[in-house]
Amino acid sequence: MSKISRRKLITTGLAATAGVAGLATASRIAQQYGLIPPDSGGVYGPGETLTYAAQRLLTNNSLAREFPRSMISKVPFANETAPPSDAFKRHQAAGFSDWRLSVDGMVAHPTTFSLSDLRRLPIHNQITEVACEEGWSYIAEWIGTPLVNVLNAVGVLPQTRYVVYFSIEPDWWESIDMADALHPQTFLTLGMNNGDLPVSFGGPLRLRVPRQLGYKSVKYITRITATDSLKRFGKGLGSASPEGGYAWYAGI
Repeated sequence: MSKISRRKLITTGLAATAGVAGLATASRIAQQYGLIPPDSGGVYGPGETLTYAAQRLLTNNSLAREFPRSMISKVPFANETAPPSDAFKRHQAAGFSDWRLSVDGMVAHPTTFSLSDLRRLPIHNQITEVACEEGWSYIAEWIGTPLVNVLNAVGVLPQTRYVVYFSIEPDWWESIDMADALHPQTFLTLGMNNGDLPVSFGGPLRLRVPRQLGYKSVKYITRITATDSLKRFGKGLGSASPEGGYAWYAGI
C-alpha cells in the first residue's frame, strides 16, 4: 500500500470515528435534555436527533425573519394540493360559516371554535417566508391569532409535550413540540396580504409555523390535539411527513 493511500485511509478512519463519537455524544446530550424526536429510529435517526437537539438548545427562542411590506411576493406560489374532498366543498359552498376547529386531548376545557370565535381572539400579523423543501419560496403577510392564545383558552395541561394538528383532507396531519406551539410566530392563520386566506393557500384556516419548512404549515385545519406522546398517532413517527420520507423536525 502506498504512503498516499495509507494517509487517505487513516484520515478517513479518523473522520469516521470522530463522526460516530460526535453522534454518540449528541445522542447522550439529547437524551439528557429530553430532545429525542419521534423519528429518531432508523438509518437517519442519529442525524435527525442531532439536528433537533442542536437547534432546540441553541435557538429555542429565536424568531423567524420578518420582512418589510415592500418585499411581499407579487405572485406567491400556491403549491399543488389534492382535489378538495366533498366535505371541504360543502364548507366552501356555505362560505365556511359552519367551519369548526376542535381542540382536545390534554386540556382542561375541550372546546370547539368557529372562525368568528377565533377572530375575537387577539389578532396579529407577520410578514414571513414560506420555504419549501423542493427549493421554492415566497414572502407573504399572514394574519391570525397566535396558537398560544387558543391553548391558553382551553387550558393546556403542563404535562403536554406536543400539539398534533389535522387537516380536513384525509391523512394530512403534523405535530410540533411545545417550543413551537407556544412560540409567538406560530399562527392560526385566517388572512393573507390584507384579505381573507385564499383556499389555495390554506383557507379558511391554516397553521403557520414559520420557523420550519413549509410542509409543517398544514392547510384546512379542523382539529388540534394536545398530547404527551406521539406514539399513538399514525405510525408513531410524529406526523405524516416522516411516514412519507421527510423529517419530523424541519427547522430553518
